[in-house]
Amino acid sequence: MQQPTGHDNPILVVVGMAGAGKSTVARHLERRGWRTMRFGEITMREVEARRLPVNEPNEKAVREELRAAHGMAAYAVLSLPEITEALASRPLLIDGLYSWSEYRYLKERFSQRMHVLAIFTSRELRYARLSQRAERPLTAAEAEQRDVAEIENVEKGGPIAMADYTIVNDGTEEDLVAEVDRLLAAITPGH
Repeated sequence: MQQPTGHDNPILVVVGMAGAGKSTVARHLERRGWRTMRFGEITMREVEARRLPVNEPNEKAVREELRAAHGMAAYAVLSLPEITEALASRPLLIDGLYSWSEYRYLKERFSQRMHVLAIFTSRELRYARLSQRAERPLTAAEAEQRDVAEIENVEKGGPIAMADYTIVNDGTEEDLVAEVDRLLAAITPGH
């Protein structure tokens, strides 16, 4: 089999609300040899650089400040060199694209090789998962505040609505991984 060139490597952008299962998809594809990039790492690095406690209010403030300074496509713009470098050698998964502007920015640059996957999980189940996660757990009230802020302040609904594919993740982690593998077999043969 001919090895794909850097121009053939796909981008899978995983979108969804907090607790939907995006990180599970990212871990799975990383095990399969994909390069993974989490836009939220930019936020975490900035919170830590400012020596602020890692919590939802500080993360929200940093997300909104970065977008105020760099525009609503901030995370895609700031990540473009890393995206380009990663694609030269292997397929790439982007976890955490939030804004409509980020979606449009990447679609303009990578339209033919970019696939957007929305992970949908019921709100009640997402909130339960978020309250139980080991890293940065959220109460139901914090999760709801985050949902509202992401919808109202960072245009999160647009990329979810425009996704090429949707997986409902109300089952087990194994169910989600199996659905992702079926999707990848269809859209990225050879990867």
